[in-house]
Amino acid sequence: MRRVEPGHCVRISAQMRLRRLAPEDEGWTLDSMASGLTIVLASASPRRSQLLAQSGAEVRVQPVGVVEQARSGEAPEVLVQRLAGTKAEVAVVAAEGAQLVLGADTIVVQNGQILGKPASRADAEAMLRDLAGRAHDVITGLALIEPASGRRAACVTRSRVPMRGYSQAEIEAYVATGSPMDKAGAYGIQDKDLNPVDFAVFSDCFTNVMGLPLCRLGQALTALGYHPPRDLGTICQSYGRHAVAPWHGAVQGAV
Repeated sequence: MRRVEPGHCVRISAQMRLRRLAPEDEGWTLDSMASGLTIVLASASPRRSQLLAQSGAEVRVQPVGVVEQARSGEAPEVLVQRLAGTKAEVAVVAAEGAQLVLGADTIVVQNGQILGKPASRADAEAMLRDLAGRAHDVITGLALIEPASGRRAACVTRSRVPMRGYSQAEIEAYVATGSPMDKAGAYGIQDKDLNPVDFAVFSDCFTNVMGLPLCRLGQALTALGYHPPRDLGTICQSYGRHAVAPWHGAVQGAV
């Protein structure tokens, strides 16, 4: 899959079995579409499954074992796109009966340094100290695969996150809860134990920072011809009222 610029989604079609609807229908659809929607989520993250469930689709969780490590010289956007795609491809094997498989990967980037999940409590404390009172970027890659056809959609989303100046005592108390250990950058934007983000300044995609940008997922689903029961763009904005950029997808042939 080629690199996708942040905030853009790309649909890649293996068989080009789509037809264009009338303009008022807004979007694409499959010539034959199942009435239900089942999505296999290639992630063990409870936050992603909770967010995805808000689409109204049936969600099947299928965690996969993928080494989440950057290659030498690999740009952050390329890294998350590659890992999200790899997770989805691995999960396709066990995706019998599902219309779609979803892979996702989220990283924190501060001054060009990629922060993944902390390796220890000391590592978590160090990350939180470095992030306190400063702004950083959260980048999430999404990959949707339709097992029946091999068609896929890929998105990369970047959000700017300003952090409040929390204290060392707050860091230690938060790390003691264990909550930071499964989160990139060692924090959760939704975690009330620390309330790490300066919401007086934050104006970006809340769900992207959680690990699953619902606005972009909704656009990617539409590009593949799927329309979940609930409006993911509206749900996403309800978390933070951020502006959702317009769709910039492109249709390509098989890769």
